[in-house]
Amino acid sequence: MRRVLAIVAATVLVATGCSSVDNDAATGSDLVVDTTTGTLQGVAVGETHQFLGVRYAQPPTGDRRWTRPEPVPDTDDVLDATRAGSPCPQTGETAQAVSSTDEDCLFLNVTVPARASETARPVMVWWHGGGFTSGAGSQYDAQRLADQGDVVVVTANYRLGMLGYLGLPGLDGSGNFGLADQLAALRWANDNAEVFGGDPDSITVFGESAGGTSVCAALTSPAAVGLVDRAIFSSGSCSLAWPAGTLFPGLPASSSLISLSDSEAQGSVAAAALGCTDPDPLGCLRARPVDALLGQAVLFGNPIAYGTELLPQQPSTAVQQGNWLKVPVLSGGNRDEHRSFIGGLLLTDPTAVTAENYESLIRSSFPADVGAVSATYPLDDYESAPVAWATVVTDVAWACTTSRGARDLAAAGTPVYSYEFADRSAHDVSGVGSSGVPQGAAHATDLPYLFDLGSEGLLTEPGQRELGDDMVVAWAAFAHTGNPGGADDAEWPVTTGIETPVMQFDNPVTGSGVHLVDHRAEHHCGLWDAITPE
Repeated sequence: MRRVLAIVAATVLVATGCSSVDNDAATGSDLVVDTTTGTLQGVAVGETHQFLGVRYAQPPTGDRRWTRPEPVPDTDDVLDATRAGSPCPQTGETAQAVSSTDEDCLFLNVTVPARASETARPVMVWWHGGGFTSGAGSQYDAQRLADQGDVVVVTANYRLGMLGYLGLPGLDGSGNFGLADQLAALRWANDNAEVFGGDPDSITVFGESAGGTSVCAALTSPAAVGLVDRAIFSSGSCSLAWPAGTLFPGLPASSSLISLSDSEAQGSVAAAALGCTDPDPLGCLRARPVDALLGQAVLFGNPIAYGTELLPQQPSTAVQQGNWLKVPVLSGGNRDEHRSFIGGLLLTDPTAVTAENYESLIRSSFPADVGAVSATYPLDDYESAPVAWATVVTDVAWACTTSRGARDLAAAGTPVYSYEFADRSAHDVSGVGSSGVPQGAAHATDLPYLFDLGSEGLLTEPGQRELGDDMVVAWAAFAHTGNPGGADDAEWPVTTGIETPVMQFDNPVTGSGVHLVDHRAEHHCGLWDAITPE
């Protein structure tokens, strides 16, 4: 393998990309490194050295809009790598978004422990979340993870929304431009690991939500062969699927992975909405301003296309058939995953989930199993109907599909470790607690335990910093060895094709600490495996 990177999602930080500086800036220190795309002048931040706004691919602008990422040529210039590059275009309307219309956005950031090391460090490459429509690598400050974990961390931008996932008949790379960017950043990390003190033969790619699903999908891509040694996906996998009405009431069943034909049909709808039809919809779309394209983002929230050169098979099928990279995997999610989605929904429509319509929601999504679902999740057992419905959807769409997917990965004998984040005192990173739905360990609330979001430390309540330290230790141990270790002298058993032992990461002060749990019973996966079989 060859070289270094990392990325995820939550709040702020914009700036310009690498620009030339006087060659006098080269001091010979390890803040100046010679990469395959130029010599970088970095900056000392705390106990780390950072190299920010590093261009890993040519700007996808003009005629390069909706083309595969192109390599950046080497240069003799010394490039300023002290400021983050622009995020990829997004509206800035969600907690994970930062408003931007700048298509020149294919940048990454590298964080390295400042202290010397006698051995090469593992490299962790981060792909951020944000529903494939928002987020930026620069939002994830990796100082704590790099320093405490003794790893090199790379976070990267990738094209989002319509710019990242447009499919059209005859368009080369349809539905996969964002994934192609992620793989290009991963390749850059492999190629340049050694100059940052990293080990090109110890590359862990990790991501959350959209980034986690991208990681799992990448493990089935021929283009990822030789680039990945270990993988971590959080709150996103090849198996995530939402039955009808569960992602949001009234929506059909959905997945983050769609067929190429569906991608092309979806893209054609978006093109028509922008007045771009035959004979040259692509040329027409390339002439449209970015703002117009951002208006179509709602169509591209679950957009990765398979049946393509990058993803020949549906990733979940590829895993089940053994057609994946078979590297060690750490996979998991959050105990109250769907509460953030329900909170956001209620801020838009306070009547969407109520005690009066709770049974009708169950009937609409599970018409053949209303009695079993209602008996398993009686409204009286929960503080409110929104919490009850969020629990139903967390279990069926997130928790049980994730553990099922982990068993599929483990069936070939590959080391797979399963976990759950469970701190119900976690910070409301999505900003939807005002809906009245307590967020608990909702989607994305685990991010501050690994990263400082927007350079802001959010672990301020009792026990949170200790839990963050535990998670950094486990994630870094996995990057170093392929084994996340145990907790309190408890062994962390591997997942198998039939069993899913889950290590739960809970607050040691307000919760139950780090320990093994009966995840299958906690999330009623026996019921859901029967109702929604593979």
